[in-house]
Amino acid sequence: MIAVLTSGVALGVHVPGLLLASRLRERGAETVVEVIERLLPDDRRRSIEASRAVFHRDFRVARAGQRLAADPSSAVDGTALAALHDRWTRLGVRHAVVFSGFWLGALRRLSGTGLRLPHVTVCHVDSVESPSFRRAGPTSPGTDVVRLASSATGRLPCTIPVTHRPPVPWAERGGRLLVHGGGWGMGTYRERAADLAAAGHALDLVVHEPDEAASAPPGTRAYLMDPSWHPWHDDGYPPLGRLAPGQDPGSVRYRRGTAHHASFDLARGAAAMVSKPGGGTLLDSLWSATPLVLLEPSGQHEEHNARLWCELGFGIRYEQWRATGFDPACLRPLHEALLAVGTGPARPQSLLDVLGAREGPACTR
Repeated sequence: MIAVLTSGVALGVHVPGLLLASRLRERGAETVVEVIERLLPDDRRRSIEASRAVFHRDFRVARAGQRLAADPSSAVDGTALAALHDRWTRLGVRHAVVFSGFWLGALRRLSGTGLRLPHVTVCHVDSVESPSFRRAGPTSPGTDVVRLASSATGRLPCTIPVTHRPPVPWAERGGRLLVHGGGWGMGTYRERAADLAAAGHALDLVVHEPDEAASAPPGTRAYLMDPSWHPWHDDGYPPLGRLAPGQDPGSVRYRRGTAHHASFDLARGAAAMVSKPGGGTLLDSLWSATPLVLLEPSGQHEEHNARLWCELGFGIRYEQWRATGFDPACLRPLHEALLAVGTGPARPQSLLDVLGAREGPACTR
């Protein structure tokens, strides 16, 4: 049994964790997903939900909050940790894959009680340590560390398959741009969407509040992420539904992918994604071979992600693309570079193979 440990604070690490769990189950491996916020008291979860709304509405507050936020694992009661360990023992969890640094403090607390823990692999989705890992400090001896992207080496050492389908050929893409602000809808993407629409580009826009669809540029297809859903509610992918102009938000029919998140299907058919450079967005870009138009990062780790994607030829900063008059011809070479990495010698190793090499075929058969 493998436990995949995520946090709902950032869908950019939670969704990659869900993807790993999906791929492991496809290979017959027993897998459980644990979201650390499920262990928190109700009032702490409500505080996180309130912060999410504030961060979505004000990017400056989000940037400041990211630097100042406390580790939520410190609020986890010892009884909840002991119950978690008992459940892992009953399930036979032998290996834990950690996607959020918020779990490291909780694991240290368990270890300090003398309880035996599963073997731990830390998976960094971003190209440098994200805030949760920086706050957590060094990993314990014996911990394996894997990276999906590395700013230090300029490579993509490892990856998590998002889909088994090949990328959509460039000639079959309709030229639309997918514009979003990551899992919590943060950043300047709504302002940039207006500029891109004024330049003549057709848009698919992911929104997080119904009134954002009403104010979207004419001709934009708006997709609403269910505002009532949070990652600690269940182990499914985020619910996403098309919100037509004038439609009652209560009538939206949300779709939830079973093999991957629904927004990835939009990414596959897009000419580019326009977004801040979160780690989950990099993974979507890689597996869809869809270029990234990089918006302002939310922190130092995302700035490193942006630099790496530009250096690899997979992305272009928004300001640079604007200087060309938002020329669509600039995007195709980025798409071709992404295609090449999927088949060339620099192709990243699958995380499933990394785990299988340690645990044996029974782990990821």
